[in-house]
Amino acid sequence: MQDLHLSQLVDSNPEETAEWQQSLEALIKHAGPQRARYLMLSLLKQAHEKNVGLPNLRVTDYMNTIPPDKEPAFPGDEFLERRIRAYIRWNAAIMVHRAQRPGVGVGGHISTFASSAALYEVGFNHFFRGKDHLGGGDQIFYQGHASPGMYARAYLEGRFSEQQLDGFRQELSNPGGGLSSYPHPRLMPDFWEFPTVSMGLGPINAIYQARFNRYLNNRGIKDTSDQRVWAFLGDGEMDEPESVSALTLAARENLDNLTFVVNCNLQRLDGPVRGNGKIIQELEALFTGAGWNVIKVIWGREWDPLFAMDSEGALVDLMNTTPDGDFQTYKAESGKFVRDNFFGRDPRTAAMVSNWSDDDIWNLKRGGHDYQKLFAAYKAASEHKGRPTVILAKTIKGWTLGSHFEGRNATHQMKKLKKDDLIALRDRLYLEIPDDKLDEKLPPYFHPGQESPEFKYMMDRRNDLGGSIPKRRRHSRPLPQPAESHFDVVMRGSGNQEVATTMAFVRLLKDLAKDEGIGARIVPIIPDEARTFGMDSLFPTMKIYSPHGQKYISVDRELVLSYKESTTGVILHEGINEAGSTASFTAVGTSYSTHDEPMIPVYIFYSMFGFQRTGDAF
Repeated sequence: MQDLHLSQLVDSNPEETAEWQQSLEALIKHAGPQRARYLMLSLLKQAHEKNVGLPNLRVTDYMNTIPPDKEPAFPGDEFLERRIRAYIRWNAAIMVHRAQRPGVGVGGHISTFASSAALYEVGFNHFFRGKDHLGGGDQIFYQGHASPGMYARAYLEGRFSEQQLDGFRQELSNPGGGLSSYPHPRLMPDFWEFPTVSMGLGPINAIYQARFNRYLNNRGIKDTSDQRVWAFLGDGEMDEPESVSALTLAARENLDNLTFVVNCNLQRLDGPVRGNGKIIQELEALFTGAGWNVIKVIWGREWDPLFAMDSEGALVDLMNTTPDGDFQTYKAESGKFVRDNFFGRDPRTAAMVSNWSDDDIWNLKRGGHDYQKLFAAYKAASEHKGRPTVILAKTIKGWTLGSHFEGRNATHQMKKLKKDDLIALRDRLYLEIPDDKLDEKLPPYFHPGQESPEFKYMMDRRNDLGGSIPKRRRHSRPLPQPAESHFDVVMRGSGNQEVATTMAFVRLLKDLAKDEGIGARIVPIIPDEARTFGMDSLFPTMKIYSPHGQKYISVDRELVLSYKESTTGVILHEGINEAGSTASFTAVGTSYSTHDEPMIPVYIFYSMFGFQRTGDAF
């Protein structure tokens, strides 16, 4: 329901309204604003549960969406999973570090994956389904700068060798074959399914992939009902126009098969994403307004006892009013600094931690590093119906890499670890690597061995979930050649009569769409140019795809060429939207690989608008 001004509504009982207003005033006077706020939020929650039709709050408190008592039990062996994560962390960092050896020096990124390792590992061990899964498997868009972590995990699984890891960013020059900087199927056609760099490609392509999955299902081409699209994004990346331009499409088409996971480490390349503001709150308002289900994972389990003590809301108030720039600084300092500059701002919160050591305060974790909190969020997202879900997970950029990396403005550009950093990281990850093996230029990779409990656990989880990922299918079954008779009219020409190119094209397209072998595989993609091309003649026969069908009375329903929408429609009409059309073209064109269902996208555009905007996208 849309927000409406009260002045536009008729009050059917003014006396009753006045009584409620007086009750609220009395509550504020005698119990205080904090108690009044709590009761009003409780009433709003109950109203939503009873389907009263009130608008949602655009922004909620700076707390986890799922309270501790609503969290499901974590089903895995957290100790083993954290050991696996430690090995992956080490190998990801060492791979980038070794890529800076003399004579190579190709760059790379360490800190992004360091912040998001838990986000991926909870998915790998419990949610991401491979292509051998009975439901067909999930599609996962990995954050581009986190690629070292995916390579490091593949190494543990035995899919890559040490020599291949040493070929990071050296696809042509490394004798054993190289690994691309970022995810791209053209560079690694057996591994990466989707390109996610440059920034913004992942979000929009993920949305249109989820939409195309529904399209295939609704047309009866493939059952995709048990497949999910996951997109891992950065909070800084959300400033790209392509990152947010299709959010309303996902909500409008009820794409509950889609989950965004935004890694909110509060930093981009040069500095804070919103130093004076709060990016998580800003994104919550954006996604809620666009119609998404929002789950915030801000604080780890260590904070739960403090929130339980916060009867007056003092801690929540501190959370709500502290800007991101301060939160970034806290994790670059010390426990004492956090005590003095965060908890010390209010005597009530200072008292909460008066018996805590500085180490206890320092060990208060962010939610994006907590397996229990993340599992609860992923499970809730997977089970939510009717809307896409975004998980806003707060992390620390450069987490576990040490004080030279964690939360530092320059951490995105830091690619090497000093000897002291290597020793500290090894100790922090509890790895059995002797000091004399920690060569500063070529420190070793670590593998626990194929007989280790960690390796067996990791492989068992992937086998249960349908196999290793990322993994790309390179080939699919061929489509038959269309009958030559479809081309007769075009080949014969029009004689002395001039015929528009668009007219000839539409005639050929209509004939090909009737072909028994490939007709059902043709998908016209139109950025609001059908009438320009004379393609409106396709509306009545091929129909325009809409997951909701056509609920309205069409103004041209009596015409032969009426505008017809259908749940089984063939045409993807994208509106004035070249970026979305390009994303649809990509999803349809790669269907042979993603779904083992070859499809033929036909994307029409014209003039400088189409050529410039579409050309830029391609």
